[in-house]
Amino acid sequence: MKNILTPFLLVVLLVSCGGSTKTAFKKNNDSKADRVISNAQAFAGTRYKYGGTTNKGMDCSGLVYTAFQQENIALPRISRDMAKEGTSIKDSQIKKGDLLFFKTNKNSNRINHVGLVTKATNGEIYFIHATTSKGVLTSNLNERYWKNAYTVARRIL
Repeated sequence: MKNILTPFLLVVLLVSCGGSTKTAFKKNNDSKADRVISNAQAFAGTRYKYGGTTNKGMDCSGLVYTAFQQENIALPRISRDMAKEGTSIKDSQIKKGDLLFFKTNKNSNRINHVGLVTKATNGEIYFIHATTSKGVLTSNLNERYWKNAYTVARRIL
């Protein structure tokens, strides 16, 4: 009787605490890419702040740096330095967890923006990043602005 009650009590405890047996252990079963993406998505809606790495303000490289750091993965703090990490991948190989790099300054030919791929299916690539105008949000690489500024994708994970 004691062996039957122990799992039952665990389920009762989880449900009474607002959890469920399905989601209670989800984070441990998520892939590293899923966890990094979840870390970044926790900052969705955060305002833009140059050099920011907190929920009070975030810039693009700060978002990626912090999301990876929370999984004990060290990256450089600046997007153009991040673009030297990992391996370069073809656009057709892009998957969630990869980094996208952009050149958004017409007066400069160097990488100055980074985003983290959250979803890549059927030619649609979505990435989370921090913009000066709207803060942390998810965009589609097929949007004209991002498509024109896109430079390279790199795999860290």
